[in-house]
Amino acid sequence: MKLTKTIVLKLREGAGEGESDLEDTINAFAEGMNYASEIVYRHNKPISSVSLQKLSYRYLRDNIGLKSQMACNVCRQVSGAYKSLKEKIKVKRAKWQLLTFAPTNVTFSYGRDFTINRDMLSITTLRGRKKYQIVNYRYAEQFFDGSWKYLASKLVKHKDGHYYFHLSCEKEIEELDITKVSNFMGVDVGMNYLAVATTTDKKNRFFRGGDIKNVRNIYEKQRERLQKKGTRSAKRVLKRLSGREKRLIRDINHVVSKEVVEFAKENGVEVIGMEDLTGIRERTKVRKNQRYRHNSWAFRQLQTFIEYKAKEARIKVVYVTPKYTSQTCPRCKHISRNNRKGREFRCEVCGYELNADLVGARNIEERTRAFRHDLEAQGCVVDQPDENSLEESLKPANLLVGN
Repeated sequence: MKLTKTIVLKLREGAGEGESDLEDTINAFAEGMNYASEIVYRHNKPISSVSLQKLSYRYLRDNIGLKSQMACNVCRQVSGAYKSLKEKIKVKRAKWQLLTFAPTNVTFSYGRDFTINRDMLSITTLRGRKKYQIVNYRYAEQFFDGSWKYLASKLVKHKDGHYYFHLSCEKEIEELDITKVSNFMGVDVGMNYLAVATTTDKKNRFFRGGDIKNVRNIYEKQRERLQKKGTRSAKRVLKRLSGREKRLIRDINHVVSKEVVEFAKENGVEVIGMEDLTGIRERTKVRKNQRYRHNSWAFRQLQTFIEYKAKEARIKVVYVTPKYTSQTCPRCKHISRNNRKGREFRCEVCGYELNADLVGARNIEERTRAFRHDLEAQGCVVDQPDENSLEESLKPANLLVGN
């Protein structure tokens, strides 16, 4: 099993020329991305990175001045971006459009245009190889012990004006044989509680996420007021609000996911089960006044954070079908919409009563155990799909969340 992380390394830029090298490289990379994007857009369909490279490589090298590996990375990124757009078009979440890229980052490939030697980062710029000192080296030293494999990584200019290197790395960790474990935990992520967890021996915990609902209500009202104005200044403020809200949600999800995994460790849990919520936004209908909260709910991000923190703790994560988890009685297995009324669950057949979110978590835990028995009967273990975007910033979250 592979554990993947992204480590944020702050760089010490040299005065004048050193900073200019990074700035010029980022600007040129964005120019190359936008040039390649126009080529794909004119084709009216995504094209492979190889085909795009044949059409744009010489221009990227001769006219924009990108180095060889940078030009290749431009083609791969732009091709991937349009493939993602095509997937959104399939589920009617987007239309064919010209994708544009802001000058905020550059992608580098380990061994080709970046290397790390202790506290020094060597990267290729438009003016050749340059070395930069890693400011927080001691904090991240554990990732330079030789056990990690470095992947494609990014140089990013943050809003504070400083440059950071987002180092992506992975390493193999021991795979847990799910057929030999006995203690499971079901985790239901939702909007009333960010997460509800229950173990095989019926130990429960609710994770509220602090005042996230109140904060998001404030953001929603501000957004509605600014959208009605429609002025340029209002649009700029809307963009800033969006960034703040995303950072708030990310911080809270980091804290909650850490607490979920700590709860699992405290109770000797070896496998965490969660719902496979792929495509839930397209499958579910909500009232108009709840549409924004539903569509901006970062449930998948929270699951992703729980997954990689669980991997670090050697806890396996599996995903089970979400069908009827909120409508199924844990006692008699009767399924009905009438079983759930708001936040309360009461079985219309046997009268079983419990918090509705806890019922969901218990059904998920039971399905996780059933998943184990199915594998045991087959005599094999089925791997879950790898998440290529499991990221963690080493910055500690700055929010306290009550349970």
